[in-house]
Amino acid sequence: MTNQQLKHMKRLSPVMFAGTGSDVGKSVLAAGFCRIFRQDGYSPAPFKAQNMALNSFVTPDGLEIGRAQAVQAEACGISPCADMNPILLKPLGDSISQIVLNGRAVTNVHARDYYEDSRRDMLHAEACNAFDRLAAAHSPVVIEGAGSVAELNLRDADIVNMSMARHAGAAVILVADIERGGVFASAYGSVMLQQPEDRRLIKGIIVNKFRGDATLFDNGRKILEDICGVPVLGVVPYFDNIHIEDEDSMELAAKKQHATTGSKVNVAVVKLSHISNFTDFDMLEHDARVNLYYSDDAHELDSADIIILPGSKNTLSDLARLRATGMAEAITEAAHCGKTVLGICGGYQMMGATVADPHGIEGPACSAEGLSLLPVSTHLEPEKTLRQSDFTFASGRGGNMTGYEIHNGVTSPTGLKPCKPLFVKADGNSDGCVCGANCMGTYMHGVLDNPPFVDFLLATCGKAVGSEGAISDYKAFKDRQYDMLADFLRQHVDMRQVYSILAEGAE
Repeated sequence: MTNQQLKHMKRLSPVMFAGTGSDVGKSVLAAGFCRIFRQDGYSPAPFKAQNMALNSFVTPDGLEIGRAQAVQAEACGISPCADMNPILLKPLGDSISQIVLNGRAVTNVHARDYYEDSRRDMLHAEACNAFDRLAAAHSPVVIEGAGSVAELNLRDADIVNMSMARHAGAAVILVADIERGGVFASAYGSVMLQQPEDRRLIKGIIVNKFRGDATLFDNGRKILEDICGVPVLGVVPYFDNIHIEDEDSMELAAKKQHATTGSKVNVAVVKLSHISNFTDFDMLEHDARVNLYYSDDAHELDSADIIILPGSKNTLSDLARLRATGMAEAITEAAHCGKTVLGICGGYQMMGATVADPHGIEGPACSAEGLSLLPVSTHLEPEKTLRQSDFTFASGRGGNMTGYEIHNGVTSPTGLKPCKPLFVKADGNSDGCVCGANCMGTYMHGVLDNPPFVDFLLATCGKAVGSEGAISDYKAFKDRQYDMLADFLRQHVDMRQVYSILAEGAE
């Protein structure tokens, strides 16, 4: 939307969803409000100044942002861009994170050094500039805070919560998770521990993840309003029938951990310590033909029909742990017994003969033997590959597919065994490797969002799966989920009051 068009529509102030703590539901609520504003004729865009996550996404122009903001952009019906998440921190282990600034990896930094004054000031300025660019083209900007909004020890170094709300002139809606208990104390403390000028920015509270009869909390709403001095805009029930991608690996604990009996295909995702982009498996998780589960127990792989080695932010560390826990032996034994093993990105690298890190990308320079399931070797290089790709099967079977690459590795055939590429990209280059009928690897994140590849993968396990229960159009499936979420929030949040707050803030 152009600046001229924005002048002729009613503007709304930016809105920030700030939390009483981590994992209270900020990301999902932000996505839901993005869809509501889009449905109501506005031009919303998501924003999170600083995100810490191993789930990331590549924008069409080849820049890296947190996956949550890409999901929220989908809910807005717009293409994601780096301004939506100017600072992304990707944990490497041992309190060290990679800083991705404006879509490009710039350095690795220890946690104790991250908030050094000059770096903090530079990052804050970059975040503010990114917000200003978004706000010039969109209304409202839907801002997501991080963690707790009342971390007093981090107040002076804050670049993502109230300092960003002040810069944006945002109306702050506090999200309180009633499921974990202590909702009165957490909400009251989050409001009252603010500086007076920040406290005035908090315009309302949403109580999230309520279980049971919400009318039983009517008195609780009044108590919250009385002690906090702001309205309770809604009490949102807990739900598990609307599927929005999870933001971080804390959600893995709630996912299935075991195989099942019956006709479904058991697909085991190896639960790596530094697992990244586990959203790769969301479509499979909702495929009625599949029982998808995550495991770091070697014995649980015995019941798997298909084993997937996912992406990793620290391939060498995770490879060493697979050997130490017996998982490496279980994976190779399963492959030798004819079970299908698929590696994606870091998992693809682990399946090769060696992984070398001569430049110390992931830690001290070193090299390690891989699982030797694929006749390839990987060298980690300083420059990260970031791109979206269209591709087809190298074998010539049908199906146009899409995905994206995020990796530092360059993987090449060893020449010791025949090596066939798995895919051919639209630019003519190949991707991945197939060895025999049951071992394959690819750098393509999102490969499992493509029905042709899912059908191909499931067919390798030997079970008669057919097409009943398959998701034929994952984009349409996700779009329905955003609409369902918007409808659900409209039922439980006073949108008239929300719009009144945002209109008043814009004035």
